[in-house]
Amino acid sequence: MLTLDAALRATEIILALAFLQQSAEHVLGSHTARILFVGRAALCILLLWGFLSAWVLLALCVHSILVLHRFQGPYNGGSDRMGLLVLYCLCAARWMPNAMLQEAAFGYLAVQVFLSYFISGQVKIVNPEWRRGRALRDVFSFSAYPVAESLRALAQRPRLLWAASWSVMLFELLFPLSFLNAGLLVLALILAAWFHIANACLFGLNRFVWFWVAAYPSILWLQGRVMGGV
Repeated sequence: MLTLDAALRATEIILALAFLQQSAEHVLGSHTARILFVGRAALCILLLWGFLSAWVLLALCVHSILVLHRFQGPYNGGSDRMGLLVLYCLCAARWMPNAMLQEAAFGYLAVQVFLSYFISGQVKIVNPEWRRGRALRDVFSFSAYPVAESLRALAQRPRLLWAASWSVMLFELLFPLSFLNAGLLVLALILAAWFHIANACLFGLNRFVWFWVAAYPSILWLQGRVMGGV
């Protein structure tokens, strides 16, 4: 069972690694972007070290506003939004004046992660293109994602794509049920992480891996707190 402090610290470490990966992508970017993300990288190194974590998290929150202004919003979509959600909830938990409010801030993050999977599944299953497997077929056939030419042949295997579509939808819809059992939750999180890794390998969505995994300690902690009475 994770204690709150252990879960917070694990989240800080994984989030710092996620932001470092993001910052590395801008090393060869414009001068302004390079300066901006070098600053973020420096703060992340301090966070990895555990040096004045609460203040470093606050500085990262302020810095995130500068990044949002520079790119007129979360320029990389869902992964950036999840990164900011983790950052803001983590910072709030570190700065709340008592344990109850700290738990509320960190628990909110866990609830949002559960919802992110469930709502994603809900959106897919009401879409006839997903139910027929056509959505995945179009992804492999026509999308701008850097899918290897050898993988585009999967578009010609409708039964496989139908099975894959339903596997993804059912996993996302049933994911919240894993909260009922600690062992089942660990298995669900491992499968979810591999799902994001597969997306990174197939479609280049590498940021999703780190930012979603950064939120997993909050889920493990909340499950122990609610179901185990920790």
